[in-house]
Amino acid sequence: MSKEKRPVGRPKKTLDDLPDGWKDKMLELSAEGASAVELRVEALDCISQELWERLIEEEPEFSLTVKRCKERCHNWWIKNGRTNLENKDFSYTGWYMNMKNRFQWTDRQDHTTKGDKVEMVIYKDEEGL
Repeated sequence: MSKEKRPVGRPKKTLDDLPDGWKDKMLELSAEGASAVELRVEALDCISQELWERLIEEEPEFSLTVKRCKERCHNWWIKNGRTNLENKDFSYTGWYMNMKNRFQWTDRQDHTTKGDKVEMVIYKDEEGL
């Protein structure tokens, strides 16, 4: 007679444990530029970073929703910058720093010359133009 081992500890949380309407709430908030932290707190009732990452890895529906949320969030921030081009009260410095930190925007840098002067070569076509 063999005894079956019972699982130890609490059962793993799944999508069924998330609040009702979690997906719609995540998509709605991200369309307003919400960060992953805001989604975890406001849409998912304060789930941990660890649970967030595990659900991304183990639950295809959750992973796809997070990808859609990232796109919606990025779109909101880009649109916000674009639509405020003529708004003198808009903080472009704050917007730009947000884009660099949140979306890994970088300033273009020349990594090919190591500071040396670069000779420019101009090729002419067959007619010498």
